[in-house]
Amino acid sequence: MESIILASTSARRQELLSQIGVRFTVRSQDIDESIRSGELANDYVTRMAQEKADSALCALHASKDSSDTLVLAADTSVVCDADVLGKPMDEADAIAMLLKLSGREHRVLSAVTLATKDKQRTVLSESRVRFREISAKEAQQYYRSGEPQGKAGAYAIQGYAAVFVELLIGSYSGVMGLPLFETAQLLAEFSVPMHSTSRR
Repeated sequence: MESIILASTSARRQELLSQIGVRFTVRSQDIDESIRSGELANDYVTRMAQEKADSALCALHASKDSSDTLVLAADTSVVCDADVLGKPMDEADAIAMLLKLSGREHRVLSAVTLATKDKQRTVLSESRVRFREISAKEAQQYYRSGEPQGKAGAYAIQGYAAVFVELLIGSYSGVMGLPLFETAQLLAEFSVPMHSTSRR
């Protein structure tokens, strides 16, 4: 299998897949990302990754693309006090998220699904991140940089938000949006070539 479908337009996920030498084609998926009543964060993130993969496979089937095409989908959420912090709706929402995370530890969950029409596997990465104290003014300035928009929890660890991070236990790439250790294991299971496996 020379190429896979990445069911995401995330520039971060594309960068991370490229980092490990995976060839892919991007196909975005538009699904309902609402959290179900009583749904736990781990279950929500896992379901989102699986539904994105299923959506991509359905689209491939409808277009009569190759039946053995492999789809990779992922979802990342920031969780604080059992609350799932998704992408901020506006400035006020982003600032509220950042102040909620200020001076505290939170979890970042990243689920990855690889699927064909006959087989599907999902793995979940969990990381712990602790932020230093963030003032309301600093949160506002950060939002106005444009970086928090479209980011779970209203921050991008690979950007300026790195200065907020006091502690990270887990997967840096997982916090970015695609845990590479777990992803590489799945890719190997599906016999997808990576540059790292062919280097001497």
